[in-house]
Amino acid sequence: MTERIEHDSMGAVHLPASARYGAQTERARRNFTIGGEPLPMAFIAAVVEIKRAAAAANGALGELDRDLARAIESAAERVLAGGFDDQFPIDVYQTGSATSTNMNVNEVLANVASEELGRPVHPNDHVNRGQSSNDVIPSAIHVSAALAIDAELIPALAHLADQIDRRADEFADVVKTGRTHLMDAMPVTFGQELSAWSAQMRSGIARLRSTWPRLLELPLGGTAVGTGVNAHPQFAARAIEQLSRTTTVAFVPAANRFAGMASQDTAVELSGQLRVIAVGLAKIANDLRLMNSGPLAGFGEIALPALQPGSSIMPGKVNPVIPEAVAMAAAQVMGNDAAIGIAAQSGNFQLNVMLPLVARNLLANIGLLARAARALADHAIAGFTVNRSAITATLARNPILITALNPVIGYAKAAEIAKRAYATNRAIIDVAEEMTDIPRGELERLLDPAHLTKQGDP
Repeated sequence: MTERIEHDSMGAVHLPASARYGAQTERARRNFTIGGEPLPMAFIAAVVEIKRAAAAANGALGELDRDLARAIESAAERVLAGGFDDQFPIDVYQTGSATSTNMNVNEVLANVASEELGRPVHPNDHVNRGQSSNDVIPSAIHVSAALAIDAELIPALAHLADQIDRRADEFADVVKTGRTHLMDAMPVTFGQELSAWSAQMRSGIARLRSTWPRLLELPLGGTAVGTGVNAHPQFAARAIEQLSRTTTVAFVPAANRFAGMASQDTAVELSGQLRVIAVGLAKIANDLRLMNSGPLAGFGEIALPALQPGSSIMPGKVNPVIPEAVAMAAAQVMGNDAAIGIAAQSGNFQLNVMLPLVARNLLANIGLLARAARALADHAIAGFTVNRSAITATLARNPILITALNPVIGYAKAAEIAKRAYATNRAIIDVAEEMTDIPRGELERLLDPAHLTKQGDP
């Protein structure tokens, strides 16, 4: 037998005999074929975590028989352990409240729990007790994002910052030509240049933490429109307390459940923080590409690890593949952020109706950024080498060093010296010696690139 027949409020539905889901899931599976991509399992897991916590709360409050509540909890634990991923096939582009996904989880848990309990467990009356898609799905967006940030993104950003700091310390004594507008500027050390990258990543972590308190607020218990109809008065507090224990993240009831269901402001805020991190990663990737450029006709300051042949026609060519991949990931994060903003403004009265898109894009961005940060740390930052001789030769001919003489000879005279040095391709110190009466020893002191990198230090 390859099929079975189930019934819902709309009638009979034929579905695969082996399916753990039920009629509503099967209808949704057939109806929603636009994206060809189900919601991420991290999001499904967050919904399952909420169902497990809800069953425990309802059991403790007498809303469900204890054995029935325990069967649902046990079913949730089995699903979370893996082996049921193929039972959650609903497309991202579905009903805007993600009711289909909520019912998909309800049906799978009900079927698995029924097997364990030996009697029917109802997806609506039991698994969905005291809940609605309208409060479960917004809560799951927060839960899944918080868990992914805590477990994946923050550790990855910290790892990248640590790797950058290690290389900054290693090259702290290497002085190089600074650049503004891609043109020669006053010197900096490699350590100083890399310290900016590290600071961007650590600021990214701080930005995520600043959003954290609002991300931990869950509108669970609001049920259909925020009023909490059909939920025990203590349900939300009990369920969220249980959820916090099982996830080890301190979630709290939303200060205003109506806002938590009608809007996705926190998701937009978080998406904006993720966009900032993406911009930072793209900046680092682009700097690495330029510093690595050449090696003969470009800057040639560093050599990134040679990971693979770079051309199908030019032998020996090696490209900066990891920075390029990271830059593409960053671009995708920025695009997803724009879609989240559009989705979040699609709230009408008591409910946003683009919740699946918000959930998918937030989790996609968190995963992209975490993997990009680790790739950049381990396959680019960790292994690049510095071309000290090329850096030193370029620095010695940098006419912009004359800026250090502005307080002594004035801007106009300094500009005259710089122009002559450019025109003759000579070292700035030699031209300055000819065109001023400053002794050579004093010029060496004033124009020492290493000294110039410390002038602003306290």
